[in-house]
Amino acid sequence: MMATLSFPASAPPLALLAAAKVGHVDLAPKPDQSADKAAAPVLTFANGDQLRGTATLLRYIGRASKAVGFYGVDAASAGEVDEWVDYAPTLAIGAEFERTCAYIDSFLELRTFLAGYQLTIADIAVWAQLQAAGKRWEALLRSTTKFPNLSRWFSTALGTVAELQLVAAEYGPKPRGGEVKGAPASDKKGAEAGKGSGKAEAAKDEGSFDVNLPDAAEGKVVTRFPPEPSGYLHIGHAKAALLNQYFATKYKGRLIIRFDDTNPSKEKEDFVQNILTDLQTLGVKGDGPVTYTSNYFEQLQKECERMIREGKAYVDDTPQEKMRAERMVGDNSVNRDNSVEKNLAMWAEMLKGTEEGKKCCVRGKLDMQAANKAMRDPVYYRCNPMPHHRVGTKYMAYPTYDFACPYVDSIEGVTHALRSSEYHDRNELYDRVLSDLDVRKVHMWDFSRLNFVYTLLSKRKLQWFVDNGKVEGWDDPRFPTVQGILRRGLTVQALKEFILSQGASKNQNLMEWDKLWTINKRIIDPVCPRHTAVISEAKVLLTLSNGPQEPIVKILPRHKKFDGAGKKATTFTRAIWLDQADAAAVKEGEEVTLMDWGNAFIRGIHTDADTGLVTGLTGELHLEGSVKTTKLKLTWLPEIGELVPLSLVDLDHLITKPKLEEEDDFTSVLNPVTRRDTPALGDANMRNLQKGNVLQLERKGYYIVDVPYLRKEKPVMLISIPDGRQKDPKQAAPAKK
Repeated sequence: MMATLSFPASAPPLALLAAAKVGHVDLAPKPDQSADKAAAPVLTFANGDQLRGTATLLRYIGRASKAVGFYGVDAASAGEVDEWVDYAPTLAIGAEFERTCAYIDSFLELRTFLAGYQLTIADIAVWAQLQAAGKRWEALLRSTTKFPNLSRWFSTALGTVAELQLVAAEYGPKPRGGEVKGAPASDKKGAEAGKGSGKAEAAKDEGSFDVNLPDAAEGKVVTRFPPEPSGYLHIGHAKAALLNQYFATKYKGRLIIRFDDTNPSKEKEDFVQNILTDLQTLGVKGDGPVTYTSNYFEQLQKECERMIREGKAYVDDTPQEKMRAERMVGDNSVNRDNSVEKNLAMWAEMLKGTEEGKKCCVRGKLDMQAANKAMRDPVYYRCNPMPHHRVGTKYMAYPTYDFACPYVDSIEGVTHALRSSEYHDRNELYDRVLSDLDVRKVHMWDFSRLNFVYTLLSKRKLQWFVDNGKVEGWDDPRFPTVQGILRRGLTVQALKEFILSQGASKNQNLMEWDKLWTINKRIIDPVCPRHTAVISEAKVLLTLSNGPQEPIVKILPRHKKFDGAGKKATTFTRAIWLDQADAAAVKEGEEVTLMDWGNAFIRGIHTDADTGLVTGLTGELHLEGSVKTTKLKLTWLPEIGELVPLSLVDLDHLITKPKLEEEDDFTSVLNPVTRRDTPALGDANMRNLQKGNVLQLERKGYYIVDVPYLRKEKPVMLISIPDGRQKDPKQAAPAKK
C-alpha cells in the first residue's frame, strides 16, 4: 500500500532518507509546517490512517523495509533496536549530550553497529539525533579524538548524506531532478560536498551486498567456506569467508566451514589450525561443527567407481604433459574407449598405490571438443600414496576438487556455492558433475577476486618464498596472509571494513593497497599512543646552556587528545639527542621548537670537515617563545642511560611488477631488497610495550611492536605501518642493503 511521508523542513535528514528503504513510501514536505521546528513527521496511508512521530515511523520503517535485518534478525535483536530508538532522544537533552555521547562511544569500542552486525533502525535513530545536534556535534566530529569510536561509527558505518541519497535512490521511488524530495537545502549542499570529496563516486564504484541470490528462501539458505589446508588464509580468502557469512546471515540460514583436504602432498594439520585461528580472528564461525572432505572419501570412491561402471569416466595412464597437450587441441586419449573391465583393473591399481597405479588418473568422459576447455575430460581422481594428514595411509587415491566439491556441497545441504570469478569457466563442470552423480543441484554465485598490485596470492608461489627462505614464514609481514598483514599493523576492524566495502561485485579490479591502509590509519590514529625515537646513526647532541642542571621528570599524556592512551614519563636534561637530519636543517641563530618542551635558540653548529655531518649543537632555551612562529618542530630524547634500543623495520613488496601475467615467471621479478632495518633509540617508556602494540613515533610514522623489550642488548623491533599516503616503494629511492 502506497503511503506519503510528510515532514517539517527541519526534520533530521537521515530519518527521512531511511524511509526510502521501505520501497513504497513517497517523500513529500508538509507545506504548512516548513517553518515549524516542533512539528513531527507524519506517515499517511492511502486509506487515511496516519502514524506520527519519528520513533513510531522508524519502527514502522524497520518492519516494512525490504532490507533483511533492518529491524534486527530475531526477537532479541529487535528488542535491542527498540532500546536504542527509545534512548536516542537523550541526545536532544542539552545537559546530557556529552554524557550520552560518552556512553555510546564506550559501547562502540568493539562494535561496528549499535545492534547486531549490520545497519539497523537503531543506527538510523542515533545518527539522526547527532545530525540534528548541528554545530555542537560537528565540533566533536571534526576533532575525532574526544569520542573516537562514536566519530568512527558516525563517519564510516553510515557514510555521508550523499551516500545515503544513493541508498535512497536504490531502495525507494526515484526522486525527481536527481534529489531526494524534501531534503533540506543544507543537506543538498552536503551531498555536493560529498561528491567533491570523491565519497559519492566511491559508493558507486565499490561493490554492494544488496544482491539477491537465485531461489534464496529465508531460513533455507546454506553457504559454505571450503579452504584447502595448504597454506594460511590470505586477504582473498578472507573476502570469501566474510561474503559467505554475510549471505548466510542475511537469509537467516547456515554457514558451513569445510576443509577441502583432497591433496596430501600439500596439506598439513598446522595449516588447519592456523586457518581456524584466522577465521576466529575475522569473527567467522560456522553453524555447526567443522567438516572435512576427507569425511566423505569412502562415498566419493564408491561414486567414482560407479561412474566408471556406467561409462561416465575412464582411467588414463597418459603422461601428464601429453595429456595437457591433447586437451589443448581436443585430441582423445588412447584410453578413452577402454572397456569397463580394463578401466576397473587400472582403477584397482590406483587404489592399491602400485607403480602402475601411480601412473593413472580417472577422467570424466565429457567432450574433448568443448569450447570450454574445463569440459575436456577433466581429472576426477589421482593416485597419491603419500600419507594424508587426517586419514593416514588408508587411501592411495584422492578425488580432485572438481569432483569432490560439487558432491560434498550437495550432500551437506549447501544451497548456494559462492566462489571467486576466476573459477567461472568451471561452473559448467560443477553442474555436470552434479548431474552425472544424480544428486541435488546447487546454485553457483561468482564474486570478484581481490587482486592487489605487486602482490602474489597463489599459495604455490607463496610456499616458494617460505621454502626458499625469502620470508620468515606464512605470517611474514610482507605476505598478504591474514596473519601477515595483521602482523604489519593492520587492524581486524580495518580489514573487515575494507573487504565488506567491496561487496559481492563481479567486477575485476587491480587494487592499490593505499585505501586499505588509509582506513587503518583512520582507526588507529585517534587512539594509539605517541612515543619518540632518534635514529642512532650520526645522532647529534644539543647542549642547552640554560637547561636543567639535574634531570627533571614530568608525567605527560601518551596522546594529547585521547586519555585512554595513558601516561608517560618524560625526562628533561641539559643535553638532548637530535636526528642528524634535523641537526643539518637548523641554522645558527634560528629559533626552533623542541616538541613537548618549548622553544630554543641554536647558538652554535659543529660539523665534520670531511663528511659534512653535524657533530654537535649548542643552544639556549627560550620557553617564553611562541611555537606558532617557528619553522622547525624537532623531536628529541634526553641524554640518559635508560633509552631503549630500537630497530625500525621498513618493508617493501616481494615483486617489482605491478601485475603478473599468466606467462610471467615471478622469480624473474623478485625485489632484491624487501626489508630495511634502521637502528634507533626510543624513550624509556618503550620498555613497557608489548608485542602487537600499535604506536606513533612522532614525525616518523606508525609502528607495531613485533619484538618487545627483553633486555638492553636486544633492540625492540618496530615494523612500520603504511598510512596510505606514502609513495609507492617502486617510485621511491631503492632501499639500501
